[in-house]
Amino acid sequence: MAFTYHRTVRFQDTDAAGVVYFANVLAMCHEAYEASLATSGFDLKAFFSNPAVAFPIVHASVDFFRPLFCGDLLSIRLIPQKLQEDSFTITYEVMAMEKVVAKAMTRHVCIDAESRKRQSLSVEMEQWLQQWEDS
Repeated sequence: MAFTYHRTVRFQDTDAAGVVYFANVLAMCHEAYEASLATSGFDLKAFFSNPAVAFPIVHASVDFFRPLFCGDLLSIRLIPQKLQEDSFTITYEVMAMEKVVAKAMTRHVCIDAESRKRQSLSVEMEQWLQQWEDS
């Protein structure tokens, strides 16, 4: 079961040409990630501020299939997948008017926040992955 986040494109998301600035699509995808964590019961303040464990993004990519404009209603489908004991990816399908308009991917690793060394995923993150992974 994938998680779906709904969002309206705002004027602030667009560039001088009136289309969504490319980097803002990744920001919208990160909003979807944060919403899925909150829906799963994560305390976002604790998760993102001074955690013992962190999940930095080590790779990100976006493919665009059509421009997005202010006022477009988006559905962002988030599909996580565990890669190894210490890493996972999230694939995002950005939909507008029932068509895929962009696809994005972020790769995350689990690290000890103090030593910055990789470690196994936390129990909470394992549970989050199992909740939203596609079957």
